Amino acid sequence: MGNCCSVQIGLENFIIRGLDSIFGHANYVCKLKQTLPTLSVALQELRALRNDMQREVDLAEQRLLKPFERVQLWLSKAETMITEAEKLIADGPQQMNNLCLGGCASKNCLSSYKFGKKVAKMLKKINDHRSNGAFAKVAESQPAASVVVRPEERPIAQESMIEKVWSCIEDKDVGVIGLYGLGGVGKTTLLTQINNKFSTTPNDFDVIIWALVSKHSDVGKIQDRIGGNIGFSDAFWKSKSVDEKAVDIYGVLCNKRFVVLLDDLWERVDLNQVGIPKPSQENGSKLIFTTRSLEVCGEMEARKRIKVECLGPEKAWELFQDKVGDETLNSHPDIRKLAEEVAERCGGLPLALITISRGMACKTTPGVWKYAIEKLKRSSLPKMENEVFPLLKFSYDNLPNVTMKCCLLYCCLYPEDYCIPKKRLVEYWFCEGMLNEFDRICEAQMQGNYIINSLLSACLLENGGEIGGEDCVKMHDVVRDMALWIACELETKEEKFFVKAGAQLFEGPDVKAWEGAKRMSVMKNQIEVLKGTPKCPNLRTLFLSENKLRVISNGFCRFIPHLMVLNLSENIGLRALPEGISQLISLQSLDLSWTSITELPMELKSLTKLKMLDLSYTYDLRKIPPHLISSFSKLQIFRAWCTTSGDYPKEDNVLNGDNENLIEELKSLRHLNILTIPPIKSLFALERFVSFHLFQCCTQALHLRHLRESNVFNVLWLENMERLETLYFEGCGSIEIKMEKLSPNTNYTSTFHTLSHVVIRGCNKLVDTTWLILAPNLCYISIFGCAKLEEILSERKLGETADVVGIPYPKPFLKLKTLALGYLPELKSIYWDALPFPNLKSISLLGDCPKLKKLPLNVDSAKGNQITILGSKDWWATVEWENEATRDTFLPSFRYFPK
Repeated sequence: MGNCCSVQIGLENFIIRGLDSIFGHANYVCKLKQTLPTLSVALQELRALRNDMQREVDLAEQRLLKPFERVQLWLSKAETMITEAEKLIADGPQQMNNLCLGGCASKNCLSSYKFGKKVAKMLKKINDHRSNGAFAKVAESQPAASVVVRPEERPIAQESMIEKVWSCIEDKDVGVIGLYGLGGVGKTTLLTQINNKFSTTPNDFDVIIWALVSKHSDVGKIQDRIGGNIGFSDAFWKSKSVDEKAVDIYGVLCNKRFVVLLDDLWERVDLNQVGIPKPSQENGSKLIFTTRSLEVCGEMEARKRIKVECLGPEKAWELFQDKVGDETLNSHPDIRKLAEEVAERCGGLPLALITISRGMACKTTPGVWKYAIEKLKRSSLPKMENEVFPLLKFSYDNLPNVTMKCCLLYCCLYPEDYCIPKKRLVEYWFCEGMLNEFDRICEAQMQGNYIINSLLSACLLENGGEIGGEDCVKMHDVVRDMALWIACELETKEEKFFVKAGAQLFEGPDVKAWEGAKRMSVMKNQIEVLKGTPKCPNLRTLFLSENKLRVISNGFCRFIPHLMVLNLSENIGLRALPEGISQLISLQSLDLSWTSITELPMELKSLTKLKMLDLSYTYDLRKIPPHLISSFSKLQIFRAWCTTSGDYPKEDNVLNGDNENLIEELKSLRHLNILTIPPIKSLFALERFVSFHLFQCCTQALHLRHLRESNVFNVLWLENMERLETLYFEGCGSIEIKMEKLSPNTNYTSTFHTLSHVVIRGCNKLVDTTWLILAPNLCYISIFGCAKLEEILSERKLGETADVVGIPYPKPFLKLKTLALGYLPELKSIYWDALPFPNLKSISLLGDCPKLKKLPLNVDSAKGNQITILGSKDWWATVEWENEATRDTFLPSFRYFPK
C-alpha cells in the first residue's frame, strides 16, 4: 500500500510540476505555509482601512456632504474581498492538513494546488486594492439644499406675507427674521410654507433645518431636533452632553450656508449654547423663528420683525366658507347670511375660523346657526372653550406676574373693538392699587406703560389703529372673549367679573347679578335708571359710562363699601349724584366727565381716599361747595378741562374761567400730580398760576381764553411748565404770540419738550406761529380762524431763533402726526422748503385757505408712510408741486372735503 501511495504522490507531483512549467506559475502548494498567514495580515489591514474610510464617509454624510462614487465603489469591492478572504482563511486549516513531505507535497495535490493559487491571487488583489484606497477626500458638497417637505393645510391667504419673508431671505443684510403674532394667527403655517418653498425655489443654501421649540423645550431637546435634521440621531449622540452636541452641530453648520427654522419660541434661545453659528452677511445663513412676543424678537436680535396679522374680512370669509362647504351654506336660504355673522365673530383669527367652521360644517338648520351666534356673543361656545381659548391662555399663563394678568383682564371691561385710552387705563390700575411699585401717579405711569408695552409685545393687546392711534389700545375680539372666559368662568367666586358692555341693555342688571362680582361693566348701553340697593361686598370696579342714565336710586351706594373706581362719564342726562354717595368710603376714582350734573354734593367730603376726580366738560356744573376740593387731601389727579362747544360753557358755570377759589383750594393739595384746569382769562391770573411751583410740576393742559391785557404774549412765560402736554389758545384776538428771551445767558434747549398738542382758535393778530419750533415733540397742530396768519413757520424769524433760544433751530415737525388748518385767508406758507415728515398721517384744510398754494412736500416726504390730504377740490386744483414726481406721489393721498 505504501508503495502504491508513493507512486500516486509522485505521479500527481509530476503532473503539478508539469502544469507549473506549462503555465509558468509558482509552486502554490509549497508556498501555502507562507501565503496563508500573509493573507490573514493583509485582511486585517484591509478591514482597518475599510473601517476608517467608512467612518469618514459617515461623518461626511452627517455634514450633508455627498460621498464620491469612486469611494463608494472602493468600499463595495473591499467588502467583497473581505468576505472572500475570510472564506479562504476559514478553509486554510483543512488544506494545511493535506500537506506532507515538509509542505512540498499534498495528499490531494489538485485540491491544494487550486487552493494555493486562490490564496496567492487574493493576496495580490488585496494588496492592489489597498494601494488604490489613498483618497485625498471622500466627499463633496451637495449641489442643492436638503429640504424635508412638511405637510401643510390649504394656505391661509398668506401669499403677500410669504413674499415679504422671502424678500428678507434674499436680503444679504438680514440674517435673523422674527415672525410674531397672536396665538392661532397662522405663524406655524407661514413658517411651513416658507420651509416648503425652499424645495421648489432655486436657492444657494446647503441645508434647511426645521425644529419645533415650544414652551417647555430645553437646549438639549432643541439640539436633538436639529441633530435629527443633520444626521445626529442615534442613541449614542443623544446621550452626549449639551456642550458636546453643540460642538458637533457647530462643526456641521460652520462651513455651510444654512437656514434654521425655529417654531414657537417663548423666550430667548442661546445660539452658541445650541451650536448654531450666528447668521451673518459673511456666512450668508439665515435664522427664521416664530413667537407670540415682540419682546422675544428683540432678545433674539432679529434684524427684521414681521407681525403676522389676522385676516381681513374678505379673506376670513373665504377661509370660513371653504371649511364649512357649499353644501351646508346652500342648504337653506338664511344660512349664508348667518354664517357670515359667525365668521365675523371670529375676528379674522384663523384658528377660530377653522375651529368654528369645522364644527358648523354639518349644521343645516338656521336655528342652530342663530344659537351659535348667541353663544359666541357670550363667549361660551364649546368649540371656543375647548380648542381656541386654551391655546390663547398659554400666552396669558406665560405673563410674568399676577399684576400683568390682572391688568390684561381689566381690559375686557370695555366693549368689543373699543379704543381704550392708555393713560386712563393706567390711572384706573393705579387707583385700584394694582401698580404697587410707586406712590405717585406720574411714576406709576412708567410701570403702567411697561405693562401695556409687555401686553402689546405678547400680542394680547393691539395699538388703537387709525382711530385711537398710539394713545389707545384695543383687544382682539377673540382675546377679549378668552379674557372674559377666564374672568367670568375660571376665577374664584370672589374674583369674578360681570361684563355686559355694549350689550344693548335698556335696564340695569338684576340686583342678584351684582352680588358676587369684583369688577362690573355695563358701559355703552341704553340704561336710563339704576334702581334697587345691590349688596356688593366684593365690588371694586363699576363702569356705568356711555349710557343714558338720568336717575340713580338714593340707596344704590349703601352696600358697596369697597368700591374703588366709579365711572359715570358720558351720561349726558345725569344731573345729580345719588344720595348716600358718601358711603363709598373706599372710592379712589370718580369720573363725572361729560355729565350734566349741576353741583357737587357736600357729602362727597367723606371720600377721603379719593385720588382722581374728573369734571371735564361738565358744562352745567354751577356749584362746587367751598372747601370740598381741598378736603380731598390724597387727590393726585384733577381734571376740569372745558373748551368752547356751541353756547357752552354757560356763564354761571364754575369751570368758565377765573375761578380763584378753585385755584386756591387746588394749591393745598400737596399730592397733586396731574392737573388740567378751566380756562384762564387774564394775564394776571396766568402769571399767578404759573408762578406756583406745584402747578408748574403737575399741569398737563392749559387753556388760555380771551387774553386782552397786553398786545404780546411771550410763550417763554410758560417755560417752567414741566409736564405741559396741551396748549390751547382761544379768542385771544388782541395779542400776538411770540418768543422773547426772558433773561440773558439762558439756554432753552429743553423748552416745551413735553408739549404734544397745540390748538389755536380765533387769534386774529397772529402773523406766524414760528414759536412752535420750541416744541420738538409736537404730534398735533390745529389752527383755525386766524384772519392775519401768513406763515406757520417764518424763515426770517427762524433765523432769529438762535439768538432767542441759544441754539440753531432743528428740523421741525419730525414727530407731527396731524396738521389741521382752516379759515386762514392770508396763509401762504407752512414751511418754505420740503420736510421729511416721518410720522405724518394727515394734512387737513377744512376751511378757506385760498393763498396756500404749496405744501412742504417732495418725493422723499413721509417715505414709507401713508399720508391723507383732506381739502376741497377747488383748493386741490390750485396746488403747485415741486415737480411731477411729487404730484404723482401724493395724488392718491387726496380726499375730497366739500366746502
